[in-house]
Amino acid sequence: MSNDLDGRNALVIGGSRGIGRAVVEQLATAGAAVAFSYVSNKDAAAALVDDLRRAGRVATAFQADLGRVSDVRELFARAGDALGPLDIVVANAGVAIVKALVDCTEEDYDEVFAANAKGTFFALQEAARRVRDGGRIVAVSTGGTKMWFTGTSLYLGSKGAVEQFARVLSRELGPREITVNVVSPGFTDTDLLPERDRRVAASLSAFGRVGTPAEVARVVGYLASDAARWVTGQNLAAGGGVF
Repeated sequence: MSNDLDGRNALVIGGSRGIGRAVVEQLATAGAAVAFSYVSNKDAAAALVDDLRRAGRVATAFQADLGRVSDVRELFARAGDALGPLDIVVANAGVAIVKALVDCTEEDYDEVFAANAKGTFFALQEAARRVRDGGRIVAVSTGGTKMWFTGTSLYLGSKGAVEQFARVLSRELGPREITVNVVSPGFTDTDLLPERDRRVAASLSAFGRVGTPAEVARVVGYLASDAARWVTGQNLAAGGGVF
């Protein structure tokens, strides 16, 4: 995909680590100018910007909390000021609380849904307003919405909402030739996957291992490219055959 995205401007929401970082690297390596957000890990964000700039890529980072709608709107405004009109938006940020449904508190619900559902909803709204005709919008969900693990009701419920937001938005933006899709990663080698679960996770894959952030990012990169101009309203599994 080298130089496939030359001249495109991209915003990745939640891009300082894990899958988000790999997406930033994928889009930048493919030629896009990339802005990305982080919540609190300023050092990781700065290191990623430095790495990309040393490689001759265009990258910039902004602090934003997806749980605050005002932060979401300001992020889009700052990204637009830095890069110009956006062509690609990837909504990747999110939080998880693992707890049995019966034990979840109202505070737990508000924390998870504020970031994963409400925050992503308004990020998609800003993307719909700002992405140029013919652009690409990708939301990151999880293969867990098809697997129903115990203790994940809040996380999976919020991500299920994201999948429906994207599906409807794909219809609404179709007349502008903007594609809207979802990528659902499976078990991936990030700090969100506990060490105790990795052996079982690997055994569920057709490949006998967990995925890498770069492998998921390549699927996002495909959806951001011209090769996927006829793909919209879809939820692409990037899980090594687990689901």
